[in-house]
Amino acid sequence: MTLALLHTSPRHVPVFDGLRDADHQGLELRHFVDEELLSRARAEGPDAVRDDVRAALERAVDLGARVVLCTCSTIGGVAEAAAPEVGVPVLRVDRPMASAAVAVGPRIVVLATVESTLGPTAALIEEEARRAGNAVAVRGRLVGGAWQRFEAGDLEGSLRLVAAAADEERDADVIVLAQVSTASAQHLMATTIPVLSSPRLGLAAGAEAMAIAEYPSYAPGTGE
Repeated sequence: MTLALLHTSPRHVPVFDGLRDADHQGLELRHFVDEELLSRARAEGPDAVRDDVRAALERAVDLGARVVLCTCSTIGGVAEAAAPEVGVPVLRVDRPMASAAVAVGPRIVVLATVESTLGPTAALIEEEARRAGNAVAVRGRLVGGAWQRFEAGDLEGSLRLVAAAADEERDADVIVLAQVSTASAQHLMATTIPVLSSPRLGLAAGAEAMAIAEYPSYAPGTGE
């Protein structure tokens, strides 16, 4: 039984392998990378890749996936919506982060390096807020130049721009890092505002979904 991860950047593969080794030893991961999905979604909107995302999920299931975790925030909603068609749980990596953010406080700032991520992330946070019965005010901020540096291979430079943007924020209860690629910026920040990122929380949700798939009587949070 494998947990499949659908990525839109190959740089995410070692991130999740590292988290698996640290937190979920023995969990079998299989990575699927399709950079074109994000390129098209940025240019045409997430709905434009709906069929291709479903095809990618079906391929993962055909190759043995019992659960799929989509690690791209831009297409996460599209992937999650395809679950009934592909027949296995499909999780978006940022949903646990959104749920955690809503629990921290109402003033939520979303930092992203691509504009196509801001809308889906804000909508997800607002969805989780309604689920929790909380009122929130979500403000998105695009970190200029950070994505260009990421694409050019200047990961450190990209992260420093994200960290600087976070350190500039004052009017927020919590800062949300919208993309997997920005998570490591937390280590460069001086802000005292709580900062949340998605990889560790998302993989934990994927591991729990795998436990339920393998042992239907498994009770989440009990280890039994």
